[in-house]
Amino acid sequence: MDHYTSIKKVVEHIVENKLQARSLEEIAASMQMSPGYLQKLFTEWVGITPKQFGRYLSVEYAKELLRQNQNTMQATIHSGLSSSGRLHDLFVDIEAMTPGEYQKRGATLTINYSTFETKFGLCLVASTERGICNILFFENPKDGLRELTSLWPKANIVHKIEPLHEALRDYFSNLTSQSKIKLHLQGTNFQIKVWEALLSIPEGTIATYGEIARKLGSPNQSRAVGAAVGDNPISYLIPCHRVLKSTGEISGYRWGVSRKRVMLAYEAMQKETA
Repeated sequence: MDHYTSIKKVVEHIVENKLQARSLEEIAASMQMSPGYLQKLFTEWVGITPKQFGRYLSVEYAKELLRQNQNTMQATIHSGLSSSGRLHDLFVDIEAMTPGEYQKRGATLTINYSTFETKFGLCLVASTERGICNILFFENPKDGLRELTSLWPKANIVHKIEPLHEALRDYFSNLTSQSKIKLHLQGTNFQIKVWEALLSIPEGTIATYGEIARKLGSPNQSRAVGAAVGDNPISYLIPCHRVLKSTGEISGYRWGVSRKRVMLAYEAMQKETA
């Protein structure tokens, strides 16, 4: 059963009305839901109550997480990938397109795509013969195809389920992978470096744009890093949702701030309850 749309509405309501510390009954009443239904919705989706989940939605929690992770990220900057981040990197293999392929905007490529439901909403996955080139979240299937077409205006785009897509669907079912997932990415050299750096941010951890810039040896390029993070074509798997402003504010996600907030809260909960 797909719970994401309902979960998203509850999360938006909790954040907009600052209800993170309220009881189940208060949250349910404010949304004109029964407490029993709201409890069932969250326990089936994430295994905890709305009040417990609400703790992970506050700016204060994000700030605390940034403080906790500061030493970890500094160590990562100086020594390369952290051990837990390295585990993620080991099952994601990035191949960049050549400059010629990049300039042709897909003119010589056939891109197969399919869609499926995930814990974080409806997902479109697209791939070339060399790997996954896009993972996009959207509310309407037409929007997903429209975005894919705009990214690859000259490609031959075909609706076809590939084994790579099925592997990704399996990954999203439990957010673990038993095999390497190959990515075939269109981007500048700088963008590719930023996207590779994002793989070093472990689940349940967040980083700032400045920390990523320092990791790349370009401490004054936070704005350029932010632009590259925003252009990430592989949602969730390349975890651009784990990058925040230094204030702890959750903003600037290509597939919706509410989705980013849900992803971060879910990962924080998973880390604490593991």
